[in-house]
Amino acid sequence: MNTVAAGVTQLRIQRFVNVYFVETGTPGEWVLVDTGVPGSAKTIIAAADQLFYPGSHPEAILLTHGHLDHLGAAIALADHWRVPIVVHPLELPYLTRQAQYPPRDPTVGGSLAFMSRFFPAQLPNLGTRVQALNPADPAAPYLPGWRWLHVPGHAPGQLAFFREADRTLLGADAFATCHHDSIPAVLLNRPQISRAGTPFNYDWQAAQQSVQTLADLEPEAIGCGHGPVITGPAAAAGLRALADNYPVPAHGRYVHEPARTDANGVAHLPPAPKDKLPQQAAVIGASILVAGVAWFLTGGRRRKTTRVSTKRRPVPAPHNRRGVGD
Repeated sequence: MNTVAAGVTQLRIQRFVNVYFVETGTPGEWVLVDTGVPGSAKTIIAAADQLFYPGSHPEAILLTHGHLDHLGAAIALADHWRVPIVVHPLELPYLTRQAQYPPRDPTVGGSLAFMSRFFPAQLPNLGTRVQALNPADPAAPYLPGWRWLHVPGHAPGQLAFFREADRTLLGADAFATCHHDSIPAVLLNRPQISRAGTPFNYDWQAAQQSVQTLADLEPEAIGCGHGPVITGPAAAAGLRALADNYPVPAHGRYVHEPARTDANGVAHLPPAPKDKLPQQAAVIGASILVAGVAWFLTGGRRRKTTRVSTKRRPVPAPHNRRGVGD
């Protein structure tokens, strides 16, 4: 576990995604922000027992958004602790299976985009466990002194949380504190403020504006959904640099036209570009098959020829020749 700021602790789950324990200011009371990937419940419960006291439970679970690496253990934890799950209203249709998020875009490039082809698309149904925060009240639920900010572009109802008193920011996946387009960089946890979730960003203009909004806060401590804690001057400077030079991909489904969403889910999707990987994989597979058949046939003939050419001929039995005078 790593300290972000006073009363804010980061727990890294499976070297990939972060969750946060945030104290409310009342002794023994705290809130969990995000729940990691599926199967993370025992790890999070054990960390909470260690950080606070055995049997400790939060006042609520706040989800920055509903992608599977953030809500993975939400049902298990909410049922174990008997606490509500709070989200932005625009996330509700996706978390109650009334709608699906805009499809990921594996054509934008990078190792994360490649891997995204194999991520499950179906999300668990949170049912009555989930409730919406009040969009008219900027105060973060259950967290005095904190406010939430709506930062779409990666998920329609994505939330960031900011504490003005010490300028602490939990940035969700509006950006990352590691090179998020590279799976090896994420696993190595090298600090680098960068764009986040490239194959999952459905509106690049909104994503850029969200980073601009957060950079204007000039945070002094940052924790995101992916990557290490960054504090001090590097936090604000790195975020400002990203906002001023936000790298929109050269190509991709949502680069020139975003998906449009509303309170019911996805309202419009731009056409999907042709994904060349399946075709390339088929060509490679066919080439391997042809090469294998050719090897088998030529190898078989070669073995047969070798057997014929090395067969030993019978050697005549020796006999004595008698001379005329014997």
